[in-house]
Amino acid sequence: MKEFLEGSKAVAEIVKLCKPGVISAYPITPQTHIVEELAQMVANRELNSQFINVESEHSAASVVLGAVAGGVRAYTATSSQGLFYMAEVLFNIAGMRLPLVMACANRAISAPINIWNDQQDSVSLRDCGWIQLFAEDIQEAADLHLIAYKLTEDKSIMLPVMVCMDGFILTHGIETVDMPSQEQVDKFLPAYKPLYKLDPENPITMGPLVDPVYYMEARYAIQETMVKNVLTLIPKITADFSKVFGRAYNGLVEEYRTKDAERVILAMGSVCGTIKEVIDELRAKGKKVGLLKLTAYRPFPVQEIYEALKDIPKVAVLDRALSLGSYAPLASETKAVFFGKKKKPEVISSFVVGLGGRDITKDSIKEIFRLLTAKERACEFIDLKPELLKENYE
Repeated sequence: MKEFLEGSKAVAEIVKLCKPGVISAYPITPQTHIVEELAQMVANRELNSQFINVESEHSAASVVLGAVAGGVRAYTATSSQGLFYMAEVLFNIAGMRLPLVMACANRAISAPINIWNDQQDSVSLRDCGWIQLFAEDIQEAADLHLIAYKLTEDKSIMLPVMVCMDGFILTHGIETVDMPSQEQVDKFLPAYKPLYKLDPENPITMGPLVDPVYYMEARYAIQETMVKNVLTLIPKITADFSKVFGRAYNGLVEEYRTKDAERVILAMGSVCGTIKEVIDELRAKGKKVGLLKLTAYRPFPVQEIYEALKDIPKVAVLDRALSLGSYAPLASETKAVFFGKKKKPEVISSFVVGLGGRDITKDSIKEIFRLLTAKERACEFIDLKPELLKENYE
């Protein structure tokens, strides 16, 4: 059924249909509306779940860790500094191979204090062992939650999933969303049956102290699951999703008008919608431009990116995050895809856009296409205001 919904409301409705037994979160803008809606559903007895109030994001992550360890499907959400406050526990959840879904409403990191959108928060935690999926619009943000639960609970995976959605743009934006029925969700996502759990009748150890004899093998196992099992399973799950719900996703990358393109932008998140509009306008003028949308940032779909871009002469990589003192993170990893390859783009230029909620307009995208020439650019900032730079240096 199609409904006109705020992004946070759409996500909350989808989570309700997934029937988590435990929900715990701490309010932080712009994530708050998601768990506020879920708390109301629990209070209204629309959702048979325990909503556990806590004093911090660290505690919220600890609660859902305990819930999943006890054999219960769980859910949480956070943003920005809250995600960082969870960081210690997030590494534990992944290291303990616990299936969990969390929404990250992407928001800039302090200081200076900024509540608006960029992707620095989740990108900074790209190495914590969580699968990271980025949504372009509200429909995709909702659908990725269903895909995430199916993925995280698969017995060959057992790794947590972070669904990343641009703060305010998607959390507070309103779109027409095709909401599934409970019957459809139940068909796609069966009741959770844990592979292992804490049980006095069948005791096991979780999160033990591991000495150098075993530690490397444990980390290697997560790496192998990421780069082999997850990358293989995501397209299979999205194919099943399409059969049940009628909406098609690849789940790793999406090519938009790239087949004969001479210039292509690689990006992830809500900016992809703006890029598609610009591409359509430029195509109408005879410009051969395209987009490669990245949905799965972790694991990084190396082979899919290589196949999509190897014949493109000029590629621009858009980052809404920084690795301060080095190159932009998404651009660095994209360049690494082509290391040692004979077939590769002539130019891979790096552009930093939209930090701290700075608007990424159609003109911004057109400027990137204009700058995508034979001169390769590294960490080029778009839409800087020169008159403000002096204040930051002095």
